[in-house]
Amino acid sequence: MPAQLAITPAAEKFIRRIVRFSGLPESAGLRLLVSAGGCSGYSSEFSAEAAARPQEETLLVNGVRLFLPPETSALLDGVTIDSVETATQSGLSFINAKQSTCACSSSELAPNPGPARIEISAIGGRRTASPVLVR
Repeated sequence: MPAQLAITPAAEKFIRRIVRFSGLPESAGLRLLVSAGGCSGYSSEFSAEAAARPQEETLLVNGVRLFLPPETSALLDGVTIDSVETATQSGLSFINAKQSTCACSSSELAPNPGPARIEISAIGGRRTASPVLVR
């Protein structure tokens, strides 16, 4: 079953720029690899690619082509992809309104149900970022 996700207009613009400046054909898209790791966190990678790999799901959301491995598709189901642009970082943010922040005793954040965000803080291929939880 295909992942059901939403992309904000800011994220659309961000992804389109990555694909456009990659020099790949118009049929190219963004490969997104998200894996679970840490306390309510994820590690993420993305890159512009010419085509999906075997077994990857291809999603077309608002004209943006995403290539998702099966494990990523399952993790992103019900998520909204947004863009983060600040003076110190630029990247994608994944918001899951159904997921609450970590409530375990090892967390530095006080338990506070709310959206969990995963930040990807660099434009470019195959970059990894540490998870950041907010709210």
